[in-house]
Amino acid sequence: MEEEEEAIGFLDKVLEDEDVFLLEECELGTPTSPGSGSPFLMTVKVEAGKGLEMRKLVLSGFLASEEIYINQLEALLLPMKPLKATATTSQPVLTIQQIETIFYKIQDIYEIHKEFYDNLCPKVQQWDSQVTMGHLFQKLASQLGVYKAFVDNYKVALETAEKCSQSNNQFQKISEELKVKGPKDSKDSHTSVTMEALLYKPIDRVTRSTLVLHDLLKHTPVDHPDYPLLQDALRISQNFLSSINEDIDPRRTAVTTPKGETRQLVKDGFLVEVSESSRKLRHVFLFTDVLLCAKLKKTSAGKHQQYDCKWYIPLADLVFPSPEESEASPQVHPFPDHELEDMKMKISALKSEIQKEKANKGQSRAIERLKKKMFENEFLLLLNSPTIPFRIHNRNGKSYLFLLSSDYERSEWREAIQKLQKKDLQAFVLSSVELQVLTGSCFKLRTVHNIPVTSNKDDDESPGLYGFLHVIVHSAKGFKQSANLYCTLEVDSFGYFVSKAKTRVFRDTTEPKWDEEFEIELEGSQSLRILCYEKCYDKTKVNKDNNEIVDKIMGKGQIQLDPQTVETKNWHTDVIEMNGIKVEFSMKFTSRDMSLKRTPSKKQTGVFGVKISVVTKRERSKVPYIVRQCVEEVEKRGIEEVGIYRISGVATDIQALKAVFDANNKDILLMLSDMDINAIAGTLKLYFRELPEPLLTDRLYPAFMEGIALSDPAAKENCMMHLLRSLPDPNLITFLFLLEHLKRVAEKEPINKMSLHNLATVFGPTLLRPSEVESKAHLTSAADIWSHDVMAQVQVLLYYLQHPPISFAELKRNTLYFSTDV
Repeated sequence: MEEEEEAIGFLDKVLEDEDVFLLEECELGTPTSPGSGSPFLMTVKVEAGKGLEMRKLVLSGFLASEEIYINQLEALLLPMKPLKATATTSQPVLTIQQIETIFYKIQDIYEIHKEFYDNLCPKVQQWDSQVTMGHLFQKLASQLGVYKAFVDNYKVALETAEKCSQSNNQFQKISEELKVKGPKDSKDSHTSVTMEALLYKPIDRVTRSTLVLHDLLKHTPVDHPDYPLLQDALRISQNFLSSINEDIDPRRTAVTTPKGETRQLVKDGFLVEVSESSRKLRHVFLFTDVLLCAKLKKTSAGKHQQYDCKWYIPLADLVFPSPEESEASPQVHPFPDHELEDMKMKISALKSEIQKEKANKGQSRAIERLKKKMFENEFLLLLNSPTIPFRIHNRNGKSYLFLLSSDYERSEWREAIQKLQKKDLQAFVLSSVELQVLTGSCFKLRTVHNIPVTSNKDDDESPGLYGFLHVIVHSAKGFKQSANLYCTLEVDSFGYFVSKAKTRVFRDTTEPKWDEEFEIELEGSQSLRILCYEKCYDKTKVNKDNNEIVDKIMGKGQIQLDPQTVETKNWHTDVIEMNGIKVEFSMKFTSRDMSLKRTPSKKQTGVFGVKISVVTKRERSKVPYIVRQCVEEVEKRGIEEVGIYRISGVATDIQALKAVFDANNKDILLMLSDMDINAIAGTLKLYFRELPEPLLTDRLYPAFMEGIALSDPAAKENCMMHLLRSLPDPNLITFLFLLEHLKRVAEKEPINKMSLHNLATVFGPTLLRPSEVESKAHLTSAADIWSHDVMAQVQVLLYYLQHPPISFAELKRNTLYFSTDV
């Protein structure tokens, strides 16, 4: 009896007195708070080119996390001996079999890592750039069989530990408060952690070690003796990871459904919810039987982040109201376009500043400050740009409204929910504890970790493409029955997707053949989406949220715009498969610096690529005929067209119109009246883009850039009016004619969705962008082009669009307060 009490007393004493500490989430690559823990745990950013220095930093960080991991394994092993000692007594806490199941292979894993750490530590502390340690990683990888055994047993170990906790108070107390000692230099004494959390660490560790091998290889020269050894270790680790069945992942088995099945996370992402008439960013989680809307709780630095559940709907109770059934409240108020454009301008300007700071090796504090500002603006843009309503309704209560930036996302969420609803689902109510457990599992379960803004990206990630993507939508197959079909094209820009082009509706067919070409402007884009719709002509099916008839999505697909594939000069043909439908398309890319070239036409008899003064003199007109005819046609039948001037026209139609205007063909008017209005709008834009010099001239370009930057309103007014006065007469008269037209288009903004700001964004670069010689003097790189200069070009046109009417006669009559030469 005394022996039993002594063993149990020893167990309690060991678990109470051990001076231990756990640095919970501090793994490689996670910044730690100043003064915390190990000297290795400093987040240091090193410029590329210092490969071997980076190698040392990667290894130092890894060594620090290895120390933490070994301490975690030690903490798990700590109760094992006293538990074994009690197992042979008449009052065992656990049986030998239970102990061996719960602590299976922990001792072996501990010994492997202890040996690895003891060998690696001196090599990192007495650093030499030629030191080799690839053999240590190779040996570590070769022992992954022990992890395979641990993984296979993991689920049983967890279940056993849970059962033992329920049946034995003493073991429950032990398993809820294991203490882990921290790094040697840590000031903190200890932190308690659960056995369940520690048992997960080995599974997590293999993934972390594989990531470290990636980083090490990245910063190890190919000719370094370690390179082939690290490559081999990475190959073994990756093969091991892919061989592990994902079903064991405890993050997928955090909670069970009312029917006792495993509740799995199917999809998650950040969505904008309209709640109490204001926009809130939510992280939405779709589980096998429930949709949960959460937000990240604000926690103090270093604390483990958690989600706060805002609401949930069991999928058995979730219904989608049809568009015409949607209640009109809460009303969706679109965010003013000019404010969105301002945010974009700020983001682009901040990006430029960050690049300059980096190029000049600026202080990291200054860069971090700029990044923080950029994040704030990107976050606001993300919050305020979506306009597409997505309503869901709880049949027993409330309706909820999300706003999405694209029909693509809306369709994805709807399809994912409807697929789950085909199963036999039960309605239920979660208790507060169940809800807490479910919400608590979200942090580990989530697949989308960061708000989708560019400031969250690593510096070496692709900045996306800047320039023009030419896309031909050829045809589609796979439709079960005849329908009226069309496609739309979307590309991402500033973290959200924008619709850029739309094919014509191909009537009553199962095999539409559009063969339509579009030119899409890219602003740091990385993906192209194609959506295929069936056109609805039923006017009763109007969405009350945005007063538009809702067409049915037949299929959708997305491809990554890989710079190497896209940047070849040839057309690249591809097929997107969507719900059994195949859409064939071709694309090629022209970088912005190539598209900047304003090439004068060799044929001076035409109008494209010919100076505006030559054309007006030949025509004996004040405004070129092409400008007058296109403007007249747009005002006649395109002024209420959604996205007029923003949505691309079919490239072949635009080229046909170009040829007709160049040849001064008699059939121009007939052709114009038959042509798709977006093609006519595209022809007008192309005419201004192909002028041998911009409408507002190369000579005045620097002065426009300086004038728009003036702060004093009176000085700016004086300067901007003087610059207009300085333009050649044909340029000025044409500019004023176009200005009045664009103002009339913007008056119809409630219908056509084109504000002055939208129009300035479309036409600013077209009217101001310098010809090639000028552009080389002013614009540095392709990515910089859609930063400072283009934004300033937009601002110049916007200034004149927002100005009270400007009359040619008044402008010429007024003299300057002072005379300057520009």
